Amino acid sequence: MTTPSRPADDSAELLPIATPARTRAALRALIRPDRGLALTGIGVLVAATAVGLLVQPLLGRIVDIVADGRPAGDLTLPVVLLVAVAAVQGVTTTIGLTRVARLGETVLARLREQFVERALDLPADRLERAGAGDLTARVTGDVARVAEAVRSALPEMARSLLAILLTLGALALLDVRFLLAALLAVPVQLLTARWYVTRALTLYADQRVANGAQQQQLLETIGGAVTVRGHRLEDQHTERGAGRSRKAVELTMRSVNLVLGFYGRLHIAEYIGLAAVLVAGFLLVGDGAVSIGTATAAALYFHSLFGPVNAALVLLDDAQSAAAGLARLVGVTDLDGGAEPPGVPHQKSGSHTRTRPHQETGPHQQRTASGAAVAVDAVSHAYGPGRPVLHEVSLTLRPGEHVALVGTSGAGKSTLARIVAGVQQPTSGTVTAPAGAGDPSVVLVTQEVHVFTGTLAEDLRLARPDATDAELRKALSTVHALDWAEALPDGLDTVVGEGGHRLDPARAQQLALARLVLADPALAVLDEATAEAGSAGARVLERSAEAALAGRTALIVAHRLTQAVAADRVVVLEAGRVVESGPHEELRDADGPYAALWRAWSGSRTAPHP
Repeated sequence: MTTPSRPADDSAELLPIATPARTRAALRALIRPDRGLALTGIGVLVAATAVGLLVQPLLGRIVDIVADGRPAGDLTLPVVLLVAVAAVQGVTTTIGLTRVARLGETVLARLREQFVERALDLPADRLERAGAGDLTARVTGDVARVAEAVRSALPEMARSLLAILLTLGALALLDVRFLLAALLAVPVQLLTARWYVTRALTLYADQRVANGAQQQQLLETIGGAVTVRGHRLEDQHTERGAGRSRKAVELTMRSVNLVLGFYGRLHIAEYIGLAAVLVAGFLLVGDGAVSIGTATAAALYFHSLFGPVNAALVLLDDAQSAAAGLARLVGVTDLDGGAEPPGVPHQKSGSHTRTRPHQETGPHQQRTASGAAVAVDAVSHAYGPGRPVLHEVSLTLRPGEHVALVGTSGAGKSTLARIVAGVQQPTSGTVTAPAGAGDPSVVLVTQEVHVFTGTLAEDLRLARPDATDAELRKALSTVHALDWAEALPDGLDTVVGEGGHRLDPARAQQLALARLVLADPALAVLDEATAEAGSAGARVLERSAEAALAGRTALIVAHRLTQAVAADRVVVLEAGRVVESGPHEELRDADGPYAALWRAWSGSRTAPHP
């Protein structure tokens, strides 16, 4: 179960935050595969802590020997035992903490994988409503906070709790009255812990949200710097960023004051407990109930509790902060990303049933026209209440058919393309297509192409890791990109992306089309994949796209109507509805919406022949 996170402003709908109960359940599920490692680590730590508890009675024994005036030789055995205890405790503590740390890192890695997998599956509109800052804050700040807790707080917390429990047991063994005296500090400590926890969880959650809002503002301002300067909005954006920064600083200072109050209350508990144990020791020694050495051991036991008790309570700070971060991560992993297993219908009002093509070939072979068919049945979609984008759209793509989607901006073309590709779930209606999102049987190529940092060959192998260099060159050749690829400084081994050789928009798009060829999908969806290349680059990309789509079913969001000319069929969307469908020549001569688009687009151009 998750609860919606509170937005930093009215325009953002942040990703949800898991409830405490759901967070604990998710943590148990993450640990379950490594129960053996957890039990072994805790068992070794128990042994290490138990061995360490021998130090205080051995020191008490030394006090009794000195107080009784015994020979110096009597000190040999307790001193040797102290050395042995130190050595054994050091070895077992190292082993135990290592196993607990390994458990934490394993669980953290599992959580990261789940988070990234689900984040990649989230519908684009959901991420747009949340804003990039919220997701960025979770994948950076929250993951870092949880990782820090796993690496330091978790092992230390485990050891501290064990030390507290076993030390209290040792006090009872010396004399139960020492235990009762020590427990006088517990009410103050419990009240302190309760006072802190009730304030910290909400405060740290608010702090994470404020940091996300701050990052979102920075991303928007930096990403839109040209527009901000062009409209003279520098002061407005600066003030908005400063406001969100002030909110983050205010919450940080509140957390600092909370921690200072926490420490002050802990010191009071320590003084109460130690005074009570010393008074009890004084009275018991005076009555002859215990020896001076035993009273010394009791005082040392309680003094040794300062460290683990304070550590356990202080680690509540890290634990609460990590718990807030973990809840935000679990909130994302619990989201329905919209990708369904092959052949399993979605259970919401809209569904996306995907079936594998009945004829499959090897990954490096071209699929035949019988490889895929797509049926869109009464699909509607809205990005929020009162914001409908598609209205009961029905569409069928025959195997091997190339269908161009055209229409004015905002007609719903990209939304329908994402739904057909399986990366967006419809509000209602069904889509039957090849196997689900992430499967090579469906590939979506958009106008916003990312060039990953690494060699050109590594970037291409994202589509098929086992591809040989010869297959990479063949894919590049198919999309007419081999010449420029081999002309790079190191050919396929040239580092591209951030910090490497920059590729212009046309070449980056050809790289994406080459990945499509390598993935060899039965269904390809192109969402304005030539829009960012300019007129000359677009002509090259249209040739590349035509070659990449050969032999497979394709849905093409046509930014340029030359793509519609080359398609087998043109589907015209208007205000989220299909208003025309047919071949280019037929629609062009029908004097309908497509003919109007064609006249407006072509203008003085010489219309290309299909």
